[in-house]
Amino acid sequence: MQELGVIDRAAAAEVSLDPMRARLLAELAEPASASGLATRVGIPRQKINYHLRVLAEHGLVELVEERRRGNMTERVMRASAASYVISPAALGALAPDPDRAPDRLSARWLVAVAARTIREVGALLTGAAATGKRVATFAADGEVRFASAADRAAFAEELADAVTRLVGKYHDESAPGGRPHRVVVAVHPVHREEQP
Repeated sequence: MQELGVIDRAAAAEVSLDPMRARLLAELAEPASASGLATRVGIPRQKINYHLRVLAEHGLVELVEERRRGNMTERVMRASAASYVISPAALGALAPDPDRAPDRLSARWLVAVAARTIREVGALLTGAAATGKRVATFAADGEVRFASAADRAAFAEELADAVTRLVGKYHDESAPGGRPHRVVVAVHPVHREEQP
């Protein structure tokens, strides 16, 4: 089981968002058979089997083992990942694009940048998982409480200057075999529901 599964196809996203299938995915953090799931969620085994087939077609569940039970074979399944994220790639042309409205101070632009990050890193993660490799990434996450809007603006300006200076110091356009990396730095208020 992967730690994180990236859903990048519209059909798979639709399947994962169905309430019953989402519940089954959560239940399948631990392997279970259709009959075991039927007992836990209170719906007939035949319906569970139908939903499991659909989830399997989209790579969201995987076979763990098959057990002989009398004259039938019981299939034990589990979710293919402990958690999932739906990549904006599943939206195709509707996915947010920061190039459409490059306003660094806009919350919509920040969401578009975050969506691009999920799309790009999600694709890298999927490719790395297929080849058994790791993706070289770095992320920093912190929280700062500003005394005033002026302090927030000054912080943003100093942060932009520091990042620009670092990019200028390490960027080498002519490096043979060099690989471009995207740098994203964001500052936004903490959502009230996320505050301690």
